[in-house]
Amino acid sequence: MKPIWIVDDDQSIRFVLEKALAREDLAVRSFTNPRDVLAALDENDEPQVLVSDIRMPGGSGIELLSKVKERHPGLPVIIMTAYSDLDSAVSAFQGGAFEYLPKPFDLPKAVELIRRAVDESLREEVRDGAQAQMPEMLGQAPAMQDVFRAIGRLSQSVVTVLITGESGTGKELVAGALHKHSPRANGPFVAINTAAIPKDLLESELFGHERGAFTGAQTTRRGRFEQADGGTLFLDEIGDMPFDLQTRLLRVLSDGQFYRVGGHQPLRANVRVIAATHQNLEDRVKQGVFREDLFHRLNVIRLRLPALRERREDVPSLARFFLQKSARELGVETKRITDAALARLMRFDFPGNVRQLENICHWLTVMAPAQVIEPKDLPPELMGEGSPRAAAPAVEAVEAAPMAQAVPHPALVAEVAAPAASVPGGDWLAGLEQDARQMLLSGAPEVWDALTRKFEAQLIHTALEITRGRRIEAAQKLGIGRNTITRKIQELGLDD
Repeated sequence: MKPIWIVDDDQSIRFVLEKALAREDLAVRSFTNPRDVLAALDENDEPQVLVSDIRMPGGSGIELLSKVKERHPGLPVIIMTAYSDLDSAVSAFQGGAFEYLPKPFDLPKAVELIRRAVDESLREEVRDGAQAQMPEMLGQAPAMQDVFRAIGRLSQSVVTVLITGESGTGKELVAGALHKHSPRANGPFVAINTAAIPKDLLESELFGHERGAFTGAQTTRRGRFEQADGGTLFLDEIGDMPFDLQTRLLRVLSDGQFYRVGGHQPLRANVRVIAATHQNLEDRVKQGVFREDLFHRLNVIRLRLPALRERREDVPSLARFFLQKSARELGVETKRITDAALARLMRFDFPGNVRQLENICHWLTVMAPAQVIEPKDLPPELMGEGSPRAAAPAVEAVEAAPMAQAVPHPALVAEVAAPAASVPGGDWLAGLEQDARQMLLSGAPEVWDALTRKFEAQLIHTALEITRGRRIEAAQKLGIGRNTITRKIQELGLDD
């Protein structure tokens, strides 16, 4: 087990906690300031639990919490605070702290709290380990076997790869496999969806910024290129990258140098780039919205992922796998599916590809009335009974999310798949329809993404309000994982 990290400029606090935790056979490492903690994290050290004071010379515990959560969203962080700092402790909770420990504290209670945080951390590791033991990808179809062979051939290389394919085919999953089976496997894998981040923020996300570079830049921030140093940077939906940023990206790919926003000192990053898009980049080049020289720089090796309708023979094994996965996530018994139901699934075209099949299996785990799934239990859109609007929820989840986490909340799918009249408080669907109609008729861009973000933001905001900012409890009430709610809060800007 990894050590407990104690961060406090008060030597007496560090001494007392070190001795108490040593009696519990828990390894301890102490720090006097946040700067040393971040330096240790940069060296790939990681604690089991972090216990930090809130007020220290050289930085606050709240700032440290924010930076640590960027790198390790699942790490339990306990904030120590004086009674007069309880307002700050509330802010710590909202920033993702596991718990706060008021000073002066009762030592046995402090040890008990740290023990709880350790247990939570170990449970998270077990869940992550179980997830890691799952097959990376499934597929017996010849088109998928070609993809697997390509990953194998590239396993000794760090060449740039361009992954193409429709939304929902698993491009990030393939990028992760390319990283995992490469010489850079021990380095970080950092992913960013260039279409999901506003243009004004994307430059800072990629290259970082210096303190004071713009309004709100209160601290220096490392960008994704710096975070991925020694590893792999996955640039999803590269076809949507703004034209002016394409020039900066080309410069980095050409000579490995870049500047933070507001910076004057050139930085170097040893990064392998894997890019992905659902668009035809050759057409984008002809349209003048994508740089031809950047296209050729990215298009060294191209992997095309087949749509699910091109590999229908994989639907049965994928469906059984996703039913097992959903049952494990929800803590219920895995449902079985009949051959007749599988045959009906295989005839469906799946415009949302593998992600849509995963969403349907999640829906079935929640909504199918019996343990054996019959054709009559399938969602209406698969039975030819639903309207085009009814088919939409399973089509495409938020593209920024990893495939394993891109399942909409069961309530969303259930609400839309059922008639509005049968849903308590179903009037909100009429409002949703009105908003969608107005946006679609007006030609508004990214309608699906905009409405999905509103829905997710409202769900999470309401859950946090009910749980008074306790994220773990909110995640449990929503039926999602702790890491998922942390990531969503950051993506949706709810922690501002």
